[in-house]
Amino acid sequence: MLRITIQNGEKEIGMTLEGRVAGPWAAELDRVWLEAAPQIGNKTLSINLQNVTYVDAPGKEILRNIYAATHARLVAHSPWAQYLVEEITQSQANAC
Repeated sequence: MLRITIQNGEKEIGMTLEGRVAGPWAAELDRVWLEAAPQIGNKTLSINLQNVTYVDAPGKEILRNIYAATHARLVAHSPWAQYLVEEITQSQANAC
């Protein structure tokens, strides 16, 4: 299960993910992202990954695509979530 919460502020859009970004839930994240992307405009995107428990390969690819498109601020405090952020951001840095 994955819970996706979006907070649309004046200068920032916050997306909080809780649970597993895997299987059908990864596809749901992609769907939600595609709906939210046009609203970003000049706003910054912040993605809170603190309560994510697992991400499969398609889920990582979706997070990489979101990061590549927005250079979102990725929030992570647990060691596993910090490792996930490194995977997402390093793959983008290696592509340059």
